[in-house]
Amino acid sequence: MDAFISFTNQTQGRDQLFRATKYTGMLLRYLLEPKADKEEVVMKLKKLESSVSTGSSLNLVIYFICDPIIFVRSAGLASGINKEKWRMWAARHYYYSLLLSLVRDLYEISLQMEQVAHDRAKREKSPSQDPLGYSVANEETEWLQFFLLLLFRSLKKHLPLLLDTVKNFCDILNPLDQLGIYKSNPGIIGLGGLMSSIAGIITVAYPQMKLKTH
Repeated sequence: MDAFISFTNQTQGRDQLFRATKYTGMLLRYLLEPKADKEEVVMKLKKLESSVSTGSSLNLVIYFICDPIIFVRSAGLASGINKEKWRMWAARHYYYSLLLSLVRDLYEISLQMEQVAHDRAKREKSPSQDPLGYSVANEETEWLQFFLLLLFRSLKKHLPLLLDTVKNFCDILNPLDQLGIYKSNPGIIGLGGLMSSIAGIITVAYPQMKLKTH
């Protein structure tokens, strides 16, 4: 109980709980919408998403500018604000930020894979021995197995990098949909947002799992 109180006392902890609640509601709404007898539940889930969104702080500085403007327009306090224009502007900046983060993650993964391959090669007893201890007949299959096994071992040794990559990949689904680059349904966005929130909760609860950037 003390650990939960300590977690919720942190701004980042509350933010991740808000996000997890929001995207859980979105995913449940998507699953329940086709059912004719669930209209009331779906409406309650929509209201939950809306109320939680207003209580969730956003990670990027640009969002601190855009989100209050969008909220003011939604509340009817300033009718002259083009809500959709500001929403798209925020989504575009969020998309570019996540894209850069994913490029960084992929670069870090490549470095980790190179290091794992190098360490493994140093431990080999004979040049003829297979570097990762497997044998397959087909060269293409052999290369794919080599790559996947190397990737698995690299991420297993560097869990913060795995969490950060999963979080950024899941987060980017939302701006991709908003900008029309890759359209998704609310179920996929909700599931991605929930997975991202769980990754975020882990990094807040266990600071050692947060990726350290150089």
